[in-house]
Amino acid sequence: MPGHSCERGCYDCCIRCIGAVPYPSLVATLLCYAGMALFCGCGHEALTQTEVLVETYFARNVQDFAVMASFIKYFQYVIYGLASFFFLYGILLLAEGFYTTSAVKQTFGEFRSTQCGRCLSLTFIIVTYILAFIWLAVFAFTAIPVFFLFNMEQTCHTINILAETTPSINQHGWICMDARQYGLLPWNAMPGKACGMSLASICKSSEFYVTYDLYIAAFAGAGITLLALVSNSFDKLHE
Repeated sequence: MPGHSCERGCYDCCIRCIGAVPYPSLVATLLCYAGMALFCGCGHEALTQTEVLVETYFARNVQDFAVMASFIKYFQYVIYGLASFFFLYGILLLAEGFYTTSAVKQTFGEFRSTQCGRCLSLTFIIVTYILAFIWLAVFAFTAIPVFFLFNMEQTCHTINILAETTPSINQHGWICMDARQYGLLPWNAMPGKACGMSLASICKSSEFYVTYDLYIAAFAGAGITLLALVSNSFDKLHE
């Protein structure tokens, strides 16, 4: 019957459309976009807050802070480039995934059966592996400010406990946080560290906790992006 044939044709069309969706590539693309949004947005703002924090509490001389200020400025430009690159990479990731689904293979033939198709797929796999290794280094690098601020928070917690048991915070001048030990400032920077009352004021500031939360979010974003790259690499390997 014509009506039955039409319904059957619509049903087959819907099944083909659903089967043509590259779900692994789609999930990897969404993870990549979500991770990069966290990393770029929170990372950019965290760097800005770091500049204010270090300049206010750890560096009196502008020259001591010049190298770090330049690094923050250039790395923010790098973040802009990373956001643009991974936006295009996600589109290519999804497009290549569509061409390798079984439904598309049945309709248009095996994409990788041609020399051009094999070359493009191999290039895409190699680029994905290279990006995964590079991003592993970025993920490890992002952990440095998180580690520094975590130690600083623990030091602040120690000060708060001691402040409740002793009448004067000046007795805790031996409790310090040295930014020079983490490579944030040169060794000749003055003061380069915060102790006692100065450190306690940092602990009570909203800038410190905002910066800490932003770096944690950027670190999580880098981890999500790394997960997307690794999962996509394994998916391509087993296709």
